[in-house]
Amino acid sequence: MQRAIERRGVPTVSVTVARDVTEHATPPRAVFVPFMMGHHFGVPFHWDLQRRIVLEALDRLGKAERSGEIHDVPVTWAEARREGVAIERALGLRTERRPG
Repeated sequence: MQRAIERRGVPTVSVTVARDVTEHATPPRAVFVPFMMGHHFGVPFHWDLQRRIVLEALDRLGKAERSGEIHDVPVTWAEARREGVAIERALGLRTERRPG
């Protein structure tokens, strides 16, 4: 689909969590986030991270030098999850279970 859209003159960028699949498919432009499948933009309520990933993807539209280029977003799932838990606590959405 990405190639069909590109043929119509609209630049595209793919956000992927499956690097091997993306390398095989060679989309025109891609950004890779090392997150779990289905979590392309991180965790709920982590708006700063979500914005960062969108901005990295948009940045690729102008900076990709060749078709099939994959840009790595420098973040880890552990970091995103840890920050997400802190955000949920601050919003009062997470309560810790106490033993006993």
